[in-house]
Amino acid sequence: MSEVLPSCPECSSVHTYPMGTLLVCPECGHEWAPADEAEGDSAEKAIRDSVGNVLADGDTVTVIKSLKVKGSPTGIKAGTKVRNIRLVDGVDGHDIDCKVDGFGAMQLKSSVVKKA
Repeated sequence: MSEVLPSCPECSSVHTYPMGTLLVCPECGHEWAPADEAEGDSAEKAIRDSVGNVLADGDTVTVIKSLKVKGSPTGIKAGTKVRNIRLVDGVDGHDIDCKVDGFGAMQLKSSVVKKA
């Protein structure tokens, strides 16, 4: 048991444990392969905006085109600033989790925003 396991990349917990070929965090339930740790943030995994800038958690972005929102008579207008984004592995290409003023929490595609 002299092997030191890496901290969880999601919640930074030090209580990780191996389960087969994966490492598991008991606090947040995140599972990852140890090889992912060595790769770091590769260019393949980097999420880029419509212009090609690399996005990071906490960035402020601007919506570049008007978006329709289900259940709302008005959509999100082009030029709307969204602060404090969070990058996620979303469904159907929606890789930004954020709160938009007047609409609440939602997910956006990185292809419809640019870094402010």
